[in-house]
Amino acid sequence: MLSPLERILFVLACLTSLALTGVGVRRIVRVIARGHGHPDWAGALRRLAATLTKTVALTPTWRTRFWPNLFHAFVAWAFMFYLVVNIGDVLTGYAPEGFVFLGTGALGNAYRLTADVLSVAGLLGVAALGIRRQLLRPVSLTVREETLVHPKARAGIRRDSAIVAGFIFLHVGARFVGDSLHLAERGPDAWQPLASWFSGVWAGVPPQAVDAGQHAAWWLGLGLILAFTPYFPYSKHIHLFFAPINFLLKPDRPSMGQLDPLAFDDPNANEFGATRLEDLSWGALVDAYACIMCNRCQDACPAYATGKVLSPAAMEINKRYFLNEQAGPIARGETSSQTLLEFAIPEEAVWACTACGACIEICPVGNEPMRDILEIRRALVLSENRFPDALQAAYRGMERSANPWNLGPEKRMEWAAGLDVPTVEQNPEAEVLWWVGCAPATDARSQQTARTLAGVLRSAGVNFAVLGPRESCTGDPARRSGNEYIFHELAKANVEVLNQAAPPRILTTCPHCAHVLKNEYPAYGGRYTVVHHTEFLQELIEQGRLRVKSDGAVDRVTYHDPCYLGRQNGVMEAPRQALADSGVTRIEMERIRQGSFCCGAGGAQMWKEEEAGRERVSANRLREAAATGAGTLAVGCPFCMTMLRDAARAGGDLIQVKDVVEIVAEHMESPGP
Repeated sequence: MLSPLERILFVLACLTSLALTGVGVRRIVRVIARGHGHPDWAGALRRLAATLTKTVALTPTWRTRFWPNLFHAFVAWAFMFYLVVNIGDVLTGYAPEGFVFLGTGALGNAYRLTADVLSVAGLLGVAALGIRRQLLRPVSLTVREETLVHPKARAGIRRDSAIVAGFIFLHVGARFVGDSLHLAERGPDAWQPLASWFSGVWAGVPPQAVDAGQHAAWWLGLGLILAFTPYFPYSKHIHLFFAPINFLLKPDRPSMGQLDPLAFDDPNANEFGATRLEDLSWGALVDAYACIMCNRCQDACPAYATGKVLSPAAMEINKRYFLNEQAGPIARGETSSQTLLEFAIPEEAVWACTACGACIEICPVGNEPMRDILEIRRALVLSENRFPDALQAAYRGMERSANPWNLGPEKRMEWAAGLDVPTVEQNPEAEVLWWVGCAPATDARSQQTARTLAGVLRSAGVNFAVLGPRESCTGDPARRSGNEYIFHELAKANVEVLNQAAPPRILTTCPHCAHVLKNEYPAYGGRYTVVHHTEFLQELIEQGRLRVKSDGAVDRVTYHDPCYLGRQNGVMEAPRQALADSGVTRIEMERIRQGSFCCGAGGAQMWKEEEAGRERVSANRLREAAATGAGTLAVGCPFCMTMLRDAARAGGDLIQVKDVVEIVAEHMESPGP
């Protein structure tokens, strides 16, 4: 119980702490308001349950690093529960002698037991994490020297972590010691077994000292909160609040790879993409505050894994440190003092991104580094006309011939020479429209895959048609490389053609085409049912229209999940089931499904030279496939076919690369009834 003077002092301390904290919070709110767009308040209620689950159960963190995650969970759960504990302690300080927060019934007993266990768990967790960060210093918590990192960040992150760890340890520790002192005075409590055990330390201590110790523990525990709270807005641990904001208010997207169109038709729009921090969306600014600086995105990034200078973690860290320094002027509406390329990410790193989405998938707080990079590309291409020279040919081809290989429309059907492949004009009642894609129309190896698929469709009795010369590139290479205007024009033209054809379903062989048709053309008035050929094959097998052998063949196959099929659009089981139904022995690589490793072609890398690094992305993935001992690497994307086949050739053809449809065709029986 506090004395009257102590009560007054505590109230004054609370008001001072809240006022100082309010300055930092108000500045952050104004900074975020500088970002483009608005939070999705309409969808917040719909996401509330999922947000609570992610926040309390910490579900996004459990995919990797089990032991650090477990210790982090101890700390996080203790921190969450201490919101209640601290309220109870304040009330206890102001209440009459003998007051017991929540009483001595079932609720009070459960409260004291939970507080007792979580206090010790939190202390163990923060001690373990402190040792890991400060002493063990694993490589996963560092960024390579050649990667751009804010000059204050390398030491600042460790210092900030030490401050927070010290605060948590002392705050929770003081509270736990205070409980043990109380139990030493009043006797043990069965619902506080750990504090009761520790209370034996105080045996023989004079009652006056025990009472003074309880008083000191109360002031130390709550006083540390009042001292720490004004620092909180400047600490990376503010992610405790901004992670739920990300989960709650970011818009729902069909796929993490979906991008928003630019308003080229708006006469007032003269700048596109992001050159400075305030050019990004409000969500991208929230990302800087939500970032845990755990480097999980860096671990998952194929560019960083192969020695490039790109680190999505470093970009988010740089954004945060820049905001800590420049938030005042930005909050006042001033232009930030440096461009994103000057402080956040170098231009070389911008072009190293494969747009695979691994950084978004793995982030435990919902950050989207890939989207920032693509916004920067948009600004470079559209506003400054800066991009790798190798992309010029692809842009020219898409502008002149509607495909990045600059193939004339009159040659679009040469791949089907000698095959019965009708166009929509010849077969307007087709059950599926096959969007062949640019690769089969130009690349010899992809043509082989397309011809195989045509034969399988015929054998299964599928009534299909193609657009033929009327088919154009979907624009994926243009959009992912920042040339949004070319994408804009291609999208409008393709939607007009497709809406005229009005196909019941669209079948694609390229995940990138499938992604754009399904997820990005709706913004241009095109809403279609799109199915990838690996999904369609499995569908045909299940329906009995396509018969395959299941005779225990000895073929050993490992399957590579294309980024824009698996991670981006959730198609992971159908290709595997089609292979399994074909009777092959399937062997999994280590990085599969949502955690699959990129082939290196995405983000328009297919049409440019890969940035310098320790190795090529495709070589890294091919080595992993060969290590399984499989004789065949199955793919479901023409880009993956090209990249991994080239890597296999360079590596001595340790493993052959085939499309899923080619493997299914090899095990196909007679046509279905």
